[in-house]
Amino acid sequence: MIVCVCNNISDREIRQAIDLGISSVAELHRELGVGTMCGTCVSYAREVLNQHLDSQTTITEVRRLPQAA
Repeated sequence: MIVCVCNNISDREIRQAIDLGISSVAELHRELGVGTMCGTCVSYAREVLNQHLDSQTTITEVRRLPQAA
């Protein structure tokens, strides 16, 4: 779905940018151009950002399992 009509930016592009390390609307603005024209898309872009960040799994511990002999 297109989030930013003015710059033709989709929710998929926003999620991909988040996967590459973007973590704020300001970074979406700077890197993708979200909200640089009319600004109507900023609230939905923020929603996509927050939902995707919340859905990401963070590994906090790695444990090795004993190997079978």
